[in-house]
Amino acid sequence: MADVDETLKRIESHKGVIGTIVVNGDGIPVRTTLDNSTTSQYARLLRSFTALASSAVRDLDPQNDLTFVRIRSKKHEIMVAPENNHLLIVIQNPCE
Repeated sequence: MADVDETLKRIESHKGVIGTIVVNGDGIPVRTTLDNSTTSQYARLLRSFTALASSAVRDLDPQNDLTFVRIRSKKHEIMVAPENNHLLIVIQNPCE
């Protein structure tokens, strides 16, 4: 667990990072640096989005798995890393 804390602190120290969320396999945020309503919204929407993206990758190549998703909008960049039935979500300001 110390490795997880150390990794999250390292990610959060990067310039422009707004927040991080760790979501378990049941879709429940287990760690976050954001408020509850924002965390719940990101966790719910990105869990569904990541499941669809993962399914698309497997449909295209059954031997392949989704390892990372990056979504960039005008306001934010959202990065999602699915790993061991968890999601690591990082939201950052792309202009910084």
